[in-house]
Amino acid sequence: MKALWRTYLDTSLIVKITIALILGVAVGLIFREDAAVLAPLGDLLLSLLTFLIIPLILFTLMVGINQSRLTDLGRMGGKVFLYYVLSSAFAIIVGLTVASLFQPGTGMTLQGNETFDVPENPGIINVLLGIVPSNIFTAFAELNLLGIIFTAFAFGLAIAYMRGSSEHGDLGEHIYKTVNALNEATIIILKVILQFVPIGIFAIVAEVVGSQGLNTLRELGEMVLVLYVALAVQIVLYTLVLILFKIKPGFFFRHARTPMLTAFVTQSSSGTLPLTLNAARGLGLSKSLYGFSLPLGATVNMDGAAIRIAVSAVFAANLTGNPLSLADMLMVVLVGTLASIGTAGVPGAGIVMIATVFVQLGLPMEAVALLTAIDALVGMGATMLNVTGDLVGTTVIDKTEQKRDAAKAKA
Repeated sequence: MKALWRTYLDTSLIVKITIALILGVAVGLIFREDAAVLAPLGDLLLSLLTFLIIPLILFTLMVGINQSRLTDLGRMGGKVFLYYVLSSAFAIIVGLTVASLFQPGTGMTLQGNETFDVPENPGIINVLLGIVPSNIFTAFAELNLLGIIFTAFAFGLAIAYMRGSSEHGDLGEHIYKTVNALNEATIIILKVILQFVPIGIFAIVAEVVGSQGLNTLRELGEMVLVLYVALAVQIVLYTLVLILFKIKPGFFFRHARTPMLTAFVTQSSSGTLPLTLNAARGLGLSKSLYGFSLPLGATVNMDGAAIRIAVSAVFAANLTGNPLSLADMLMVVLVGTLASIGTAGVPGAGIVMIATVFVQLGLPMEAVALLTAIDALVGMGATMLNVTGDLVGTTVIDKTEQKRDAAKAKA
C-alpha cells in the first residue's frame, strides 16, 4: 500500500488529472445517474479550493505590494484593466465571426413550451460599489473577491507605510515577516490539496457525464461544436500573443494546464483561483501583479463567457429566422462586454449574461431556456478559457514590466 501511495505521489499531476478525466467519463457513461454517488468527493474538492481563496489573495497581494512601488502598482493596474476590457470585446468578435460562418440553430424552431425566468442583473454600478466592503467579515463570508482585493490592498499599503516610517518601522517589519510566513504556509497547504485534485476531478466528471449523457449533446450538438471551435480559435490567438511577446507557449501551457483542466471540470473560475495563482507562481510572475490581476480576472474578465454570449446570440437569432445584422452584432459586442463585467460574482453568470444581451436585442427568452440544457457542457469550455485568458494577460503584462525594468536599468 505504501508503495502504491508513493507511486501516486511521484506521478506528475497532469498525468493523474488526465487519467482521472478518462476514468470519470467511462464511469459516467457506464453508471449514468448512479455516478452521482461520487458527488461528495467533487464537493470536497471545491470546498478545499474555496477554503484557500481568502488566505491566498490576502497574503499574496499583501506581500506583493510590499515588494513594489506604488507607482508600479498603478501602472500595472491600468494595463490589467485595459487588457480585460479589450480581451472581452475581442472574444465576442471571435465568437460572432465563428458563429456567423457555421450559423448554429439554422433550421431549428422553438417548440413554444420553453420557459425561463430572467435572473436579476446587479449592473456595473453595484459591482463597482461592491469593491469597498461595508464589513470585512461579510466580504470574506460571501467570498466577495473585489472586496477581498480591496482589503488586501488597504492592509498591504498600511504595512508598507509602517515599514518605511521611523516610528513604526520595526513593527511594520515584524508584521510583514508574519504575513510572508503565512503566505508560505498557505502554499504548503495548497501542495497537499493538489494531491486530492485528481480524485475530485474524477468524481465531478463522472457525475456530469452521468447526468448529461449523450442525449443533450445529440439534440444541441451543433451549438456545442460551434462554441468549442470558437474557444479553440481564441486559444490559438492567445498562443500567437504569447509568441509576439517572446513568451514560449510550451513553457506557459505546461504551468497553465492544471488550472485550465480544473476550471474545465469544476466550471468555476473563482474555485480554481488557488491553482491559477499557483501556476502564476510557477511561471515566475510578479506577486504584486498576479496577486490582484488573477482574483480580479476571476471576477470581471470572462473571455469564454463572452464567446458564449456571441455564439448564443447567433443561435437564438437563427431560431427566429432573423439572422443578426451588422448593427445587431455591434450591439452584442457593446452589451456583451458590459454584461461580462456587470454580472461579476453572480451564480450562473453565463446564463445571466446571455439573458441580459437577449433582452437588449429582443431575442426570445425561450431560447435561453433551451440553452440551459447544455449549460454544463458549454460552461466547462467557457470557464477554462476564462482562466486561460486571465493567465495570458497577466503573463504578457509581466513581460512588459520586465522589459521596462531592463530598459530603465540600461538608461
